[in-house]
Amino acid sequence: MSEENKVLEYDEDDSIKFIKEHLPEEMSDEFTDDEINYVVDLIYEFYEEKGFLDEDDDSEVEIDEDELLDFVIKNARKDAIREYSEEEIEAIVAGELAYCDSLNLFE
Repeated sequence: MSEENKVLEYDEDDSIKFIKEHLPEEMSDEFTDDEINYVVDLIYEFYEEKGFLDEDDDSEVEIDEDELLDFVIKNARKDAIREYSEEEIEAIVAGELAYCDSLNLFE
């Protein structure tokens, strides 16, 4: 199968590994897989609320990264699972967005 025909699918474990590899060095050992996965779950809550995950909708998705970050930060603070700094959340969100870009998920 050629590279162009290869279908890349989202994989939670690959996402976590990708994010860990792309965190700033000072954060590289700061999070458990569950802590990263929690932030990723918040990202997908945001997508769901915005209707980005509707399978019937083939329109291009425009993600407002500031709005996404505000949503994740607000909910992480409300849930108080762990005390995340804004910089930590930004780094995890950036890693998840880069992982999705690497799979062309939202194109």
